[in-house]
Amino acid sequence: MNALAKPLAGLKVIELGTLIAGPFASRLCAEFGAEVIKIESPDGGDPLRKWRKLYEGTSLWWFVQARNKKSLTLNLKHPEGREILKKLLAEADILIENFRPGVLEKLGLGWDVIHALNPKLVMVRLSGFGQSGPYKDQPGFGAVGESMGGLRYITGFEDRPPVRTGISIGDSIAALWGVIGALMALRHREVNGGQGQVVDVALYEAVFAMMESMVPEFDVFGFIRERSGNIMPGITPSSIHTAADGRHVQIGANGDAIFKRFMQAIGRDDLANDPSLASNDGRDARRDELYGVIDRWVGSLPLEEVLTVLNRAEVPASRIFSAEDMFNDPQFLAREMFLSAKLPDGKPFKMPGIVPKLSDTPGSSEWIGPELGEHNAEVLGGLGYSAEQVAALKGDGAI
Repeated sequence: MNALAKPLAGLKVIELGTLIAGPFASRLCAEFGAEVIKIESPDGGDPLRKWRKLYEGTSLWWFVQARNKKSLTLNLKHPEGREILKKLLAEADILIENFRPGVLEKLGLGWDVIHALNPKLVMVRLSGFGQSGPYKDQPGFGAVGESMGGLRYITGFEDRPPVRTGISIGDSIAALWGVIGALMALRHREVNGGQGQVVDVALYEAVFAMMESMVPEFDVFGFIRERSGNIMPGITPSSIHTAADGRHVQIGANGDAIFKRFMQAIGRDDLANDPSLASNDGRDARRDELYGVIDRWVGSLPLEEVLTVLNRAEVPASRIFSAEDMFNDPQFLAREMFLSAKLPDGKPFKMPGIVPKLSDTPGSSEWIGPELGEHNAEVLGGLGYSAEQVAALKGDGAI
């Protein structure tokens, strides 16, 4: 492979998605070289174009979420619109869609039709509850998936109602599972001589899969993990503390040797050398006492002094970063976690960098999220449509 090539170069991905889960999955493909053609309704396109902070009428999030993608407008209720989509699918490698189950089938574009059209195509289906089961027809956003999957129940403080995490984490986790599934299916297709298949990702299952030991703990002990604020139940000490200047720090000193160094660094040799605290089970039994000690020490110093002591003692710790903190942090800068780009009017702005970092075939951002239908002529021209035919399709409401 050419050292400058991208690992997904040569793959064609068709995105039939809006908002978060489907578009995030295809964004990852686009960042690593796949040609991603995003199908949008001619009537306004993806609603994400108007979500959160807008710059001259377009979401800044859109410019990131749709980077490296080509925007093609198709009216899928129009027979010509569906015919164009079929032509694209006939030569595609992956289809990513996040409609409610049954929507594509009603359009005559179910898996049986698509698979017959292109037996090699991998179809990633992201939905609230999956393509089967009694809940499959219910609407299910990421917030519902986070609730049903167990995340919301354990997030927050024990004396308060559950809280959300601050981002649409359920959608993003589902997107990651979708990409992993697609790459597995491609591996099977290319190495084992298999055909295309369906990757069925339910948002609630994507979250549920991240719930660590929740299932065996309930099954074996009848234990239900509850909300515990900032601490990690059963793993001590690991929590957030507030410094004298009101700023916050996460300290993870739950390793046996780390705990001893931590206590020595803050002048508590008595705790460092206490045999009952030498392992996690003993520390967890005295959790409240230890957190009281740590709270008092952190609260007596400004954050920078706290971090200096902890770093010197090699105790894992971090300030709670805001966006402003990130922009000025040498680690973020050294790892190129901010990419420079330009908005449509030429104004420079920063976008998040590419994850993961590949040594030989890194991903990149080539262009920001496109205007609605920006690539109509290019994509349709590639299918053999003339300029006159494209104009006629537009006039007829097909694109």
